[in-house]
Amino acid sequence: MRKKSSPPEIILGIDPGFGLIGWAVIKKDREIVDYGSIKTEGKERIENRLVEIGEDLEEIITTYHPQVLAIEKLFYFKNAKTVIDVAQSRGVTIYLARQAGLQVAEYTPLEIKLALTGYGRADKRQIQRMVVSLFKLSAVPKPDDVADALAVAYTHLVYSANRSLVS
Repeated sequence: MRKKSSPPEIILGIDPGFGLIGWAVIKKDREIVDYGSIKTEGKERIENRLVEIGEDLEEIITTYHPQVLAIEKLFYFKNAKTVIDVAQSRGVTIYLARQAGLQVAEYTPLEIKLALTGYGRADKRQIQRMVVSLFKLSAVPKPDDVADALAVAYTHLVYSANRSLVS
């Protein structure tokens, strides 16, 4: 019988974006370490915005020493420019995580909804209510991208715990 492996001690959850990125750092016992958002100025050149995202993420990784980056996979956007910008931001995020030695786990919106609510068509408000409940918060963290980052981090706890039961 294989020994159960436990989820990593510290998880960095990311709700990817370009103008606004939600991030959350949690421990495997669902304790929130910290959370926030990275905002970039829309008037700034794209390369400067990507550098800003990278610098802010490096600071978060250096400060909290996560073992895993849990990040939402891209899904269909109606606006091609938006998806390209978000993809570039995700690339910077994943690159920095790997450079820092973090494992990278990607989850689809469906996987996140299932992990939090058990229902793949849950809406944003249902996810937010579950984040408040699961983390015993008094209100939904703002901006909404932060609640989404907490949801991504929690999703990693669910899926990594389930994997350890099967391994």
